[in-house]
Amino acid sequence: MEKNVGSIDKALRIVAGIVLLALVFVGPQTPWGWIGVVPLLTALIGWCPAYKLLGLSTCAKCKS
Repeated sequence: MEKNVGSIDKALRIVAGIVLLALVFVGPQTPWGWIGVVPLLTALIGWCPAYKLLGLSTCAKCKS
């Protein structure tokens, strides 16, 4: 898997994932917050399957 998630994209995904997961424990306590696991995982591994399907990459070092 070639990395396709850049540093700014990664930071935004981490923030979004944490905010969504917070919905599970505080606030409305909705189970929909578990969706936050997806952006967290894609940020941690640096690879997004949706980007691969669309042929996108935000990783400056990885672009050819």
